[in-house]
Amino acid sequence: MFNGDLEMFSWWKTKMYSHIIGMNEELWDILEEGVGNLRLDEEGVALDRKAHTTEQKKLYKKHHLIRGILVATLPHKEYLKMSDKSTAKAMFTSLCSNYEGNKKVREAKATMLVHQYELFRMKEDESIETMYSRFQTLVSGLQILKKSYVASDHVNKILRSLPAKWRPKVTAIEEAKDLNTLSVEDLISSLKCHEIGLNEHEPIKKPKSIALKSRGKSSKALKALESEEESTSGDSDEDPEIVQKMAMLSNKLQYLAKKNKRFLSRSSSHKSSRREEKGCFNCKKTGHFIAECPDLQKDKSKDKSKKPIFKSNKFKKQIKKSLMST
Repeated sequence: MFNGDLEMFSWWKTKMYSHIIGMNEELWDILEEGVGNLRLDEEGVALDRKAHTTEQKKLYKKHHLIRGILVATLPHKEYLKMSDKSTAKAMFTSLCSNYEGNKKVREAKATMLVHQYELFRMKEDESIETMYSRFQTLVSGLQILKKSYVASDHVNKILRSLPAKWRPKVTAIEEAKDLNTLSVEDLISSLKCHEIGLNEHEPIKKPKSIALKSRGKSSKALKALESEEESTSGDSDEDPEIVQKMAMLSNKLQYLAKKNKRFLSRSSSHKSSRREEKGCFNCKKTGHFIAECPDLQKDKSKDKSKKPIFKSNKFKKQIKKSLMST
């Protein structure tokens, strides 16, 4: 039953064709060519049924059979769109026009699918099964729009679409097989067998080791170790003993970094305790040296702020004496 989905219409149409042809080929001819000179109302009922000849009665009966099959496969909302269509041909033409478009729309769709066919490529991380499924969907769309290719075109297209790692296999197939007679199914089976061998020899991706950041010289060593592990991660033949030794070295460096941090904190606390024990030679208080003594800093600031003061009377007498002597 057709559910009104645009993408499902082509599949429904193909299914209807196979079902009707299996019943009677003349029913499909009525669906495409119509009922000739039979006069029917909007519901498909004959206006002069009793006046029909024997041949017209047979045609009228077959028409109602194919019309009933068509109506039975449509949902009610789709039937309402074509309730004014009297013949099965008019109903089927209306469906094709709504979901496939007119001639220009079909040509535009065919051009787009041909372009997609020419640019078809297999993805790097894609399997042969997934690639072939996409390819078949594309080919089916071309067949519906009557833009189909022959089998040899499909074989050549699939071989050209494979990634670079498949190049040796492609060369072997081209030399050992006749591409004009090779079927697509045989090609896909051969590619699947080769894919199994590729997956067996494919290197297993190793998880990246994470080195914790630390202060001091050990952080440089940890960064160097991390860069070395990243550079060697792509090597598929790496010895597991080397990996284990590198992991042990990383743990040792982390331990040394923590130990160095503790030593620095202890030395700083020891210096502060020595400063508190000696005390200041100026004020005899603990907690600072003489260079940092607050009393000494106050005395210096007072000396700088002092300015020379002259007595006014004494200064006047000295000026008079100097004038009298002159």
